Amino acid sequence: MRRRLRLRRDEDFLRVRREGRTYAHPLLVLALVPNHLPHNRYGIITTRRLGSAVARNRVKRRIREAARHWHPRIAQGYDVIVIPRPPALTCPYPELLEAMAVGLRRANLL
Repeated sequence: MRRRLRLRRDEDFLRVRREGRTYAHPLLVLALVPNHLPHNRYGIITTRRLGSAVARNRVKRRIREAARHWHPRIAQGYDVIVIPRPPALTCPYPELLEAMAVGLRRANLL
């Protein structure tokens, strides 16, 4: 994912978690807030509760790819954080893709 499309600073993550609206799904949680930019920025938060570093990085790669898949269809101007839940580790990629779509539809971004 291109650098300008990523959330990188702690202040941005904190702002989204503090001020943002959340949308939950059994596989993941989406948190988002308007960013007043012409494009979206995406961040992924994984906790040790998910497992080893290998497992956390694998789920991050899959979520990053799902964000890349939906990015052209999403309304622009938001900071989006995706927080995977433990079932996201073992679910097939199409289910993860659909879970992200459900959250984006609930947020009226898709």
